[in-house]
Amino acid sequence: MCFSATASFVTAGVTAVIGIVCLVRAADRRELPLAATPLLFAGQQAVEGLLWLTLPQAPDGSVSSGLTVLFLLFAEVFWPAYAPIAAWLVETDPRRRRPIGLCVASGFGVAAWLLWGLLTRNHGAVLQDGHIVYVTGQQPSIAVGFAYLAATGVSLALSSHRTIRLLGALVLAGSVVTYLAYWEAFVSVWCFFAAGSSLVVLGHFAWSHQERTAGA
Repeated sequence: MCFSATASFVTAGVTAVIGIVCLVRAADRRELPLAATPLLFAGQQAVEGLLWLTLPQAPDGSVSSGLTVLFLLFAEVFWPAYAPIAAWLVETDPRRRRPIGLCVASGFGVAAWLLWGLLTRNHGAVLQDGHIVYVTGQQPSIAVGFAYLAATGVSLALSSHRTIRLLGALVLAGSVVTYLAYWEAFVSVWCFFAAGSSLVVLGHFAWSHQERTAGA
């Protein structure tokens, strides 16, 4: 997390519990990827919590380097590929599945591009002004940025499920706020706010469970 090790580990613990509840509430296998999202965010935030502890001691050490790579794989490669698939699987409206499918393609494209950058260019993490700033050798690209947001935010905002649309709106709004307020530490802070959105995922499965119970 961008703020402290404590914030990282607390958020990891809370989102892990939320993820377990969501997995229990999931009624169909197609819902499992979405239900697992909070648990996966918990793992990512735990990684960054460990980075908070290791960077001051050995910023160039193998442990810090490994944790940095793992966090960047989560943030830059895993999420743009995973998020639109989760949205596509739970979508029941064929008219909405088509544009979400385009977001899936966008996600795989940007994930491949960012993975190539991680494999071929230097990268690292530094503590700066109370944040973790991830440094990569790739130059920022507007096209890649929009493709990333299409995969991680627009795919959710296109859903026919109200709670998932809310999740998408929060992810997109969080990206704008994060860019304006913490642009140097964008990757870290954006993932923090995205993890916080796990409460909406919990709301989605709680609402779905209530509807199924009422209709039984």
